[in-house]
Order: sequence, then structure tokens, then C-alpha cells
Amino acid sequence: MAIPFFQNLFKPKGQSVLGIDIGSSSIKIVQLRKKGGKAVLETYGELALGPYAGTEIGRATNLPNEKIIEALRDLIKEANVTTKSAGISIATASSLLSFIRMPEMDQKQLATMIPIEARKYIPVPITEVALDWWIIPKEENSFSEFEKPPVFGEAPKEKSIDVLLVVIHNDVLNRLNTIGSGAQIETSFYEIEIFSSMRSVVDQNLESIMIFDMGAGSTKLYVIERGILRASHTINRGSQEITLALSRALGLSVGDAEHMKRTIGISAEPDNKNIKEIITLNLDYVFSETARVVGAYERKYNKSISKIILTGGGSLLRGFLEIARTRFQMEVILGDPFSKTEAPAFLEPVLRTAGPEFAVAIGIALRKLQEEE
Repeated sequence: MAIPFFQNLFKPKGQSVLGIDIGSSSIKIVQLRKKGGKAVLETYGELALGPYAGTEIGRATNLPNEKIIEALRDLIKEANVTTKSAGISIATASSLLSFIRMPEMDQKQLATMIPIEARKYIPVPITEVALDWWIIPKEENSFSEFEKPPVFGEAPKEKSIDVLLVVIHNDVLNRLNTIGSGAQIETSFYEIEIFSSMRSVVDQNLESIMIFDMGAGSTKLYVIERGILRASHTINRGSQEITLALSRALGLSVGDAEHMKRTIGISAEPDNKNIKEIITLNLDYVFSETARVVGAYERKYNKSISKIILTGGGSLLRGFLEIARTRFQMEVILGDPFSKTEAPAFLEPVLRTAGPEFAVAIGIALRKLQEEE
């Protein structure tokens, strides 16, 4: 079984916690412990799921519970994980995030009214889902997108608030509970992956920024303002499309195409011109959709997105950062979630390179550490 990499850094001391990110093409885990008020990295690892589905590394999969459990147990063993205390991520595709408008009212009234309003957005009986919500704070001296400044002589309009509605089907939670139990993990919470990524790669600031998360099967876009999720969009194309395009065009196995994508990527060398053209052609749609989402947000809120943070395995494509900067004409950086942890200095280059893939797992582990305080 192919293990792309794993690393054990320390012998455990004190309470350790585990962040688990179950993606479509791989599982990532990160083990942390708290020491002197800092999150110390103990071990981390990634395991491709393709071989468990009888296919190649890098391919998106849809495995049954027993195969996910087998893969997770293998990774826990290979990475020398020493704790059972964990949190697990929930894929964005398995959740519903919606922004709704509600009349301004107190918390008790909202708790009664939001489940009623939520029925308009949920295609299944509300008894079959877990529901949560947050009020999006208003900026001082500003109006939400649903409100206009009052006009002299007009009757005042009803005040409203913006609410982020989060819905998870009970079947998803039951499946994750089965996986955790089967892998002998004690899971105290499940969290939608965007909130984990925000915790690990977004610093506190007042500007609007975008997280660009390219996975194997899809690319997720999230706009964050003042530490709050303001918009989300999923593009149904990911890094797997590039691998398959290279495989078809060059007559390579999917495994060889995946290796070529990672090592050669968007190289400017003349010998690699054909590879660059294939990859760029497949990225055009993703970049165009991203530019459309950026433009729509900026027009709606009359604000500029100041920075794009790249996460997900797709962003590790060689040359991806440079072409993204050229296409978006703004600050674009690779997410560096390991910067929120303490690890040996000699590992810093390796961790910075691997970081975008581990944004969710680190975010989960950081929340678990907070829970243990």
C-alpha cells in the first residue's frame, strides 16, 4: 500500500490530539499536543485512497465505510499515532451552507424561527438533519445587502439581520461516527472543512480574502471577511481532471501522469511546452469561474478581495502559484497551516511545501486542543 509520506517527530508527552481529514482521494492526519501555550507538532501523515478502491493514487474515490476504516487504521499505524482523542472533518459536499435574511429579533425568537425558515432551503424533512446557525455581524455605519439607506419622507423599513445557516444530514454524521468507532478513535466533534481551514490559514484582519481549495474532484472557493464566512462556491473540477487529461493526451498511465503533474507541472522549459499547454487548458475553466465569483462578490458588497490563499493538494502543482498570480492580478499565497504549530527548524521547508494539503487536518487538531483546555 502506497504511503505518500508520514512523519513522526516526537515521543508523546502529555495530552495529544488528532485532526482527521477524510478527502475524496486521500486521508490526512495531524497529531498535536499543547506545551507552554503552543501547539507542538508530534506526527502527521497522508495516505492515498485510490489503491483501496482498486485504482491509481490521485484518483477521487467513493469508498464504503469498511474501506475508509481500513485506510484510516493503516495510516494511524504507519504515522505512529499515540492518541485516540480526535475530531473529524466534514466534506463541504456533504453539507449545506446558505446565507439567509431574517427580521431582527432576540436570540430566543431566532432559535424558534430559523428552523422554520430553514425548511425552504432543505430538500429533506428537518428531522433528518442537524442544523446550526450564526448571525453575521454588521459593520458600523453600513447596511447589509438586503437593506438600503433610508430616504427622507419614507416610512422606515423593518430591520433585518444576515444569518449563516449550516445543515448536515444525519446520515453523514452517522457514517463518520461509524468510521471513528471502527478505527477505535474517540471523536468529540465533526466540523465542516471550511471552518477548519479558516482556523489554520486565516489570520485576524478586516480585509476580504478568498480561500481557494483545489482537491482531487472539485475546487471550493470561500470568501472570508473579518474572520467570518461571507460567500462560498464549488467548482466541479479539481486536480484529477489535469491528471486524466495528461494521461489521455500523452498515452501515460494515470500514476505516471500524476507524477508528471507534480514534478514537471507548468514548466517554462521548451521540452515541456506540450505538458504546460494541457495543464493550462484544464486550469482555464477553474480560473475563469474563480474570477467570476470574485467579481460577483466585489460588485455585491462594493469591496475588493485583497488576497487569495491556496490550499488543497491541487495547489501543489509545480508553477501553479505563479500562474495564479498572473491570472488574478492580486496577492496570491500558499496556505501555511504548519506555521500555527511548533516543529523542528530543519523541517520548516518540508512543512511549508506540504502545508496546503494539511490545512483542514491542522485546523481540526487546533480546535481539539482548544477543547482540551
